[in-house]
Amino acid sequence: MIRHLLSTADLSRADALLILDTAEEMARLTAGRSVKKLPTLRGRTVVNLFFEDSTRTRTSFEVAAKRLSADVVNFSAKGSSVSKGESLKDTALTLAAMGADGVVVRHAASGAAYRLATSGWIDARVLNAGDGTHEHPTQALLDAFTIRRHLGPLDGRRIVIVGDVIHSRVARSNVALLSTLGADVVLVAPPTLLPLGVEQWPVEVAYDLDGVLADADAVMMLRVQRERMNAAFFPSAREYSRRYGLDVRRFARLPESAIVLHPGPMNRGMEITADVADSPRSVIVEQVSNGVYVRMAALYLMLAGADDDVMSAQEGAA
Repeated sequence: MIRHLLSTADLSRADALLILDTAEEMARLTAGRSVKKLPTLRGRTVVNLFFEDSTRTRTSFEVAAKRLSADVVNFSAKGSSVSKGESLKDTALTLAAMGADGVVVRHAASGAAYRLATSGWIDARVLNAGDGTHEHPTQALLDAFTIRRHLGPLDGRRIVIVGDVIHSRVARSNVALLSTLGADVVLVAPPTLLPLGVEQWPVEVAYDLDGVLADADAVMMLRVQRERMNAAFFPSAREYSRRYGLDVRRFARLPESAIVLHPGPMNRGMEITADVADSPRSVIVEQVSNGVYVRMAALYLMLAGADDDVMSAQEGAA
């Protein structure tokens, strides 16, 4: 049983495959049903604790929990006691008093989810929905799920991750997870957007995007996170797009079986052009759908456990 999901680096290959296989089962059980709810987490309470703005991730977790019949409480820092100066500890104690079974937390500080899970403030399962520039494990899991659905097992697959790596919790989570699953990961970015110590990561580093596309099985374009930048990391948006943007010309260099991913939200025209983002080989919209299945799987494994009888009951209800 998975107690907390804080980092993809904590997942063994068996753990990762269990989540992906469970997500596949969640997709199978809910596909084509007019009522998509499963009774697995009935009576459990899941709190979405978001200290940073989010639409896509928070909504995905809410849908996932509700499809598992959990009671969902959405907590936003804006308009709450947090905006009046309440600490993470006091917020956690409040949630503990309410009897939360699972807490999905997004926070601007790297390590906040780990602090919440290990502090003893709350006796609940904690799932990291993004902490600072550290990690975003369910995004990496949904990316791997999407790639696996199109390309099969990830062993030996060449995955190219392009762009603002230094600010990207998505990149960090993907590097750890994809490597665990046997993929070869290539990071492509200007030197100013690569973190210190990247040479210690289990990746290949390149600075020329055109030079790596011909052998890529999948290309993941990262959002340029201008809100986290307080200095000039590249000369201009136009120059960045010219060297590291995925346009039609670069798209044509990819093998015909290669797919394009983006964690969203996109800066259309900067890291990716509209015609590439909307092409049939773009799986960006599919990533959003798959995110619900992956988050259902994570919540199920954390809060219900890998109980074969429960899954059998779900199948009987399908």
